Amino acid sequence: MTVKNKVVVITGASSGIGEATAKLLAKNGAKVVLGARRKDRLEKLVADIKADGGQAAYQTVDVRDAEQVAALVAYAKTTFGGVDVIFNNAGIMPTSPISALHTQEWNDMVDINIKGVLNGVAAVMPDFVANKSGHIITTSSVAGLKSFPGSGVYGATKFAVRNLMEVIRTESASEGTNIRTTTLYPAAINTELLNTISDKAARKGMDALYDAVGINPDAIARVVNFAIDQPEDVNVNEFTIYPTKQA
Repeated sequence: MTVKNKVVVITGASSGIGEATAKLLAKNGAKVVLGARRKDRLEKLVADIKADGGQAAYQTVDVRDAEQVAALVAYAKTTFGGVDVIFNNAGIMPTSPISALHTQEWNDMVDINIKGVLNGVAAVMPDFVANKSGHIITTSSVAGLKSFPGSGVYGATKFAVRNLMEVIRTESASEGTNIRTTTLYPAAINTELLNTISDKAARKGMDALYDAVGINPDAIARVVNFAIDQPEDVNVNEFTIYPTKQA
């Protein structure tokens, strides 16, 4: 599978990793269909991609709503004739100590970081199974590999993504549906994710870390491009991406 001419649906596409990935894939010939909640950001991104000679379309979508995610995938099929890849990238990171009891933020993380991914998987699975081809890429986190104080619930959602993606991979292999999976474990990547942190102490610590070592989201976009670009019989299924300076 090469990137050129592949139809790629991206959630959380209006900024950060999603935006960077959309631009790079479109530059390399993919047809990108972008979903996020901020219409103005999506409009500008699609206009920029088209001005650069790429192919792109968008719909506003809240990944917590399964019908909206399904509609995004349906729109990609109507616009470009099918879907080859979905990149479940939408997520939030309102980290805080468990004792702070930010329970609404816990619920929001479960709804977006887990249910949002499941909604993306459900939207493409019937076609991927029928076609015996497809690629599911999902953003987890290094907090999905290691346990960090202050990231208990966030990390729990990202551990869940890790398990889900590995099960999809193994089930697909046993069922003969050839669905490839790629799970991303980014560390300190400079995006708007920190803006979702409401806990002042947690935000102060994360700001200090990211100011010291954070790197550009283009780093993740290059990894996504690499994963898609592999031959159909190659599944590069996990990437951990650290800034070189991060301990």
